[in-house]
Amino acid sequence: MPAASPARDERENAGIAARFADTRALTEALVQPLGDADATIQSMDDASPAKWHLAHTTWFWETFLLRDHAPGYTLFDEKFPFLFNSYYEAEGDRIARGRRGLVTRPSLDEVLDYRRHVTAAIQPLLEDPRHAELVELGIAHEQQHIELLLTDIKHAFSKNPLGPAMWDDNVSPRAGGDLPQTERHAETDPGLRRGSPHAFEDGWYSHPGGIARIGHQADGFAFDNEGPAHRVLLEPFALSKQLVTNADWDAFIADGGYETASLWLSDAWAWIARCNIRAPLYWRDGEQFTHTGWQERDPNAPVTHISYYEADAFASWVGARLPTEFEWEAVARGQHADDAPAHDPAGGNQLDPVSSWAAPPMPRGSDGLFGDCWQFTRSGYLPYPRFKPAEGAVGEYNGKFMSGQWVLKGASCATVRGHSRASYRNFFYPQQRWQFTGLRLAKDA
Repeated sequence: MPAASPARDERENAGIAARFADTRALTEALVQPLGDADATIQSMDDASPAKWHLAHTTWFWETFLLRDHAPGYTLFDEKFPFLFNSYYEAEGDRIARGRRGLVTRPSLDEVLDYRRHVTAAIQPLLEDPRHAELVELGIAHEQQHIELLLTDIKHAFSKNPLGPAMWDDNVSPRAGGDLPQTERHAETDPGLRRGSPHAFEDGWYSHPGGIARIGHQADGFAFDNEGPAHRVLLEPFALSKQLVTNADWDAFIADGGYETASLWLSDAWAWIARCNIRAPLYWRDGEQFTHTGWQERDPNAPVTHISYYEADAFASWVGARLPTEFEWEAVARGQHADDAPAHDPAGGNQLDPVSSWAAPPMPRGSDGLFGDCWQFTRSGYLPYPRFKPAEGAVGEYNGKFMSGQWVLKGASCATVRGHSRASYRNFFYPQQRWQFTGLRLAKDA
């Protein structure tokens, strides 16, 4: 069960009720540009409709807090648990994941009514210390779905032949600093070459190896899969200070990266042939699809929307490798994520702190290891030593997915800020790439 304790930033210090309100408001602000049809569409089985995210996060509060801890509370609608349960076997039958887009009713407005009803009912429970752990988990759960909502609707809009924009391109994106992370331009620098990571030699984090303590060790919320803290032995290594960029990926493509079998794992080579993969998701000639529609691709921005298979092949091509999750975390423990790109209701202006952060996420390149994109590691998503899932349905949150997936670290430009921490473990299957996924190289020292 996740631990709860006093929060670190100023908005968190205002109280758990304020963070609950900010999170709920941000979710709703992000769907304001959407119509009912936009919020209902499901473009693939991995993604869910925006309306479903709105309702599922509300079902989570109703099921795990109100149903058991609010005397006299009755379900808003007895049909909703079947429609909006995700994967909790202990909570009974549910609609198949790939059929969520068939739920044309209830309408978006009715789902928003459901949210208002549950938000009001939960207020008396928010600052009761007996419920603190569940409230912390519920906030973190909804924040995860904020990121999924953003990436799922981006995928849906990309499938529309018109390539519509969720936001106008004059809306400021949620990103890092104004300057790109690197200044390697194609006309002045040939970029990376096969077997030569020379372009990265201007910046590596060196680590001497030794015994490192891994996992959540500080005050504040953490998911159960971030612990227990334990020790690992590291050999000397180095981690690139910069993320791989779009220009780097162009060089990989130009050198026949997608046509060279020796760079690819066997499953990966079969996958790119079967699915005709020849570039990152959302790429076409000189452009990429964004929440503001098709835009010119910035060569200096971090490459995103790649799979584990592609990240591993690129690392092989350049003569490097992916880091382990333990190497990444050992370096990240000396860094802070306060200024990293993030969707953060605490970062808006004083007059409108939430809607000013309801803006398109866009990786630009920023200092440090956090933000911009989730970074693949070569570590399988497995339980840490002495890991035990919590009792009951809540125990299904993470533990039952510890098979066949890969760990990613670092958060993305679509991640709510509180999830940018060294111990955080994201995880995806090796072919998935609709999230803001990228890579940072490692090498042996």
